[in-house]
Amino acid sequence: MPRNAYKYDTEVNAEGRVELTVPIPKGTRVEVLIITHDSFEGFEDLVDAAKSSTEFWDNPIDDAEWNNA
Repeated sequence: MPRNAYKYDTEVNAEGRVELTVPIPKGTRVEVLIITHDSFEGFEDLVDAAKSSTEFWDNPIDDAEWNNA
C-alpha cells in the first residue's frame, strides 16, 4: 500500500491536544510524527537547503563510483 505524507502546521491546545481535519477516510490507520519548531532553532538555513533541491544527489558519475565501491 502506498504511503502518503501530509504536512500541517498547528499548535498544541490548552489540554495538550492536537486536532486536525484531514482528507483521510475514517478508520484509516496512520502514523503520526511530531517535530517541534524549536527543534530546528539555529538550523533554519540547513532545513531550507534540505527542502530546496535534490538535484545535487542526481549525479550518474557519483552513482557509478558509489556502486563500484
